[in-house]
Amino acid sequence: MPDLPPILPLLDAALRGALLAMLLLLGWALWRDGSARPRPAGAQLGMMLAAGLMVQVISSMPAFEGGLPLAWQAPAIAISVANAPLFALFARALFVDEFQLRPRHALIWLAAVGLSLLNCIWLVPLSQGSQPWRLAQAAVGLQRSLPLLCGLVVAGAALQHWRVDLVERRRRLRLFVVLGGSAYMCVMVWARASSPHNQLSPGLALADMSGLLLILTVLALGLLRLPAQGLFGGLTVASCSQPLTPDPKPDPIPDTDPADLQRLLQLVHQHAFHRSEEPSLGALAALADLPEYRLRRLIHQGLGHRNFNAFINSFRLAEARAALADPARRGVPILSLALEAGFQSIGPFNRAFKAETGLTPSEYRQQGLGAGSTGGAISLAEN
Repeated sequence: MPDLPPILPLLDAALRGALLAMLLLLGWALWRDGSARPRPAGAQLGMMLAAGLMVQVISSMPAFEGGLPLAWQAPAIAISVANAPLFALFARALFVDEFQLRPRHALIWLAAVGLSLLNCIWLVPLSQGSQPWRLAQAAVGLQRSLPLLCGLVVAGAALQHWRVDLVERRRRLRLFVVLGGSAYMCVMVWARASSPHNQLSPGLALADMSGLLLILTVLALGLLRLPAQGLFGGLTVASCSQPLTPDPKPDPIPDTDPADLQRLLQLVHQHAFHRSEEPSLGALAALADLPEYRLRRLIHQGLGHRNFNAFINSFRLAEARAALADPARRGVPILSLALEAGFQSIGPFNRAFKAETGLTPSEYRQQGLGAGSTGGAISLAEN
């Protein structure tokens, strides 16, 4: 390794030490989120990502990259490469409160690890030979472009889901982390692609650690400021069929007016807003003559909903439960009832219904449940 100005190794070591400390703090904050209940998928993914980034911080040191054979670096490189899809899954857990870990998510991570191990141990030497093997070149190219692909997917999803988020602090935090993280991954892909042997120079390695430290600092501070369960799902949500009892837990801003909340619910019922083909926060804000930020706060603090889609679905599900419990409508197909309530297809309806009641619509109808739980929604519509 060429001689470096004395200050660079010291700065690099200081930044990496600060990053490791920040990752430990971030891991603790994620461990805290949901410690009294089954831990949210986002918290689990975040702890895995923190551990993977710790490996990446250590293994990307210039002395480590330039002083060890590629085969010896392979496990650490594989974990670092797999951080990209892991970050994409973590971001999805930020976006979708109902997100759950599935076996296919583990397969995605394992596929990234397997591709990197295969490249490091076997295909990279083939791609650098006198007659490069095209398959080896394609596999190496896929590995190098994986962070870029994941970053673009995450950025697109962030813009799609950010608008329906009702938790104001979480909206700001997720926008910075997702867009900042995506930009960081894209820049570092370009930096590595333009570096000899895909290894960062000491100066670029220093910039790499500086950008990562900035992102993690903002994320850790945001996590520490949010209450437990503040970043991921898990809050108890008041159904629109329940009495109006504003919940002050989501945010400590005590300006939710019960009269405004009552008027909002009546407007939704009177205009059948939940049956619209594409109900939006902006359209409801215009109908209620409220700024969007006040409408977000009203729905989140007054009813405990964390995103606008859940708020709309609560009306649809209350209407569907009432129809399923109506003896006069027992012959109407469940699909027809779901479409009447505002759902666009049977799949989302079945999943939302099962998540709320613990029963399928057929089981709910057969057991004759829900007669008492729909009275609140009916009374609100009639008031």
